[in-house]
Amino acid sequence: MTTSRTSTRSPSPTAAATGGSEQAEVAAARLLLERLGVRPEELLNHVGPAPGGTDSPVAVPTIGEYLPRVVSAVSPGTRQAYEPYWRRIEQAWGLRRLDELDAVEIQQLAETARCAAVVRRNSRGGQSAAAHLISAARCLYQYAENDGWIAAATNPARRARKPRRLASTRRAIPETRLAEINHVVATTGNDPELDTLILRVHQETACRRGGALALRPRDLDRQQCLVLLREKGQTQRWQPVSPTLMRHLTSHAAERRHDEDSSAASPAPEHSGDPPADDDRPLLRYRDGRPITVRRYDYLWNRVGQHLPWAAAQGITAHWLRHTTLTWVERNFGYAVARAFAGHEGGLAGAGVTATYVRADLDEVAAALSALTGEPHPLAPTTASVSSGPWIAAPPTWW
Repeated sequence: MTTSRTSTRSPSPTAAATGGSEQAEVAAARLLLERLGVRPEELLNHVGPAPGGTDSPVAVPTIGEYLPRVVSAVSPGTRQAYEPYWRRIEQAWGLRRLDELDAVEIQQLAETARCAAVVRRNSRGGQSAAAHLISAARCLYQYAENDGWIAAATNPARRARKPRRLASTRRAIPETRLAEINHVVATTGNDPELDTLILRVHQETACRRGGALALRPRDLDRQQCLVLLREKGQTQRWQPVSPTLMRHLTSHAAERRHDEDSSAASPAPEHSGDPPADDDRPLLRYRDGRPITVRRYDYLWNRVGQHLPWAAAQGITAHWLRHTTLTWVERNFGYAVARAFAGHEGGLAGAGVTATYVRADLDEVAAALSALTGEPHPLAPTTASVSSGPWIAAPPTWW
């Protein structure tokens, strides 16, 4: 008969040491939490002090809860650029808390946006869609970081890598090709006078599309032949224009004012009446008084493409006119004047510190414009050359 023996083993020295180490770590963690003013249950429930320093714990909001606050806080331009991508982010993660995403998920959604991008003539493989989605996510999470919902070290959008920006295919349009564009715009379409004025604004000022659309009658300084351009980044600058363009802008504003604008005013003779100084409504309008939108640009360039196949093949738009004018200014008046002409005075990225000391003033920009258009300008030095750029010297005969 065998006798069963029950043996009781004592904890090994290694296990005892491990248990003691764990207890020491827990004690150290408790001490750290006490010093930080954080309760252990706050970590378990994913809650923390409410932004603003109040003691009552508040749960981290979901993306769907927080996104409307960001949408209402950004500028109209930022909202227009990012809203399609914010909708995509909300559809994918609207029910998830801000602190639940990681960089890989943002990268994956950006790749999805790249693959789903609409293919157009000027498509770049969806690179822009992917970059915009990551930028939209960074904007969202920057606000969340500023509000204290997440820390910079745990911000997933910071770690999401944007695709490499490809070099632009835009360039200056040769003068013979630009003459073809000017001819088509001036002789076709349902409102060639309006379209020619739009083209002339872009050729003389090198403004962006948003700058032309934002022009108001009160932005015209007739005496000094200046227009106030309000462009992206909420920047503003006074830009010289030729006396000819100023006359036509003034006439256009007076003749195409909406009924509610002109009901109390008597009709102004051609090229004479000043628009009201307090007129904040858009300047560029259709014949019936409606302000133009980006749709007018689409119509204009689609029409140009129908008559000029090379323009359709290359995807010519108003921004090519900006490249054309600024290239001419840089070649004839140097980099500093071209930089001021473009309205790039704010940033120094890629320009070097020297750009701070060699900024061109408004008189130099006016001198460049005077040479470009072949017309004297009130702000240009009297000694400035007025040998015009060949592609802008001959406006339509009905101007």
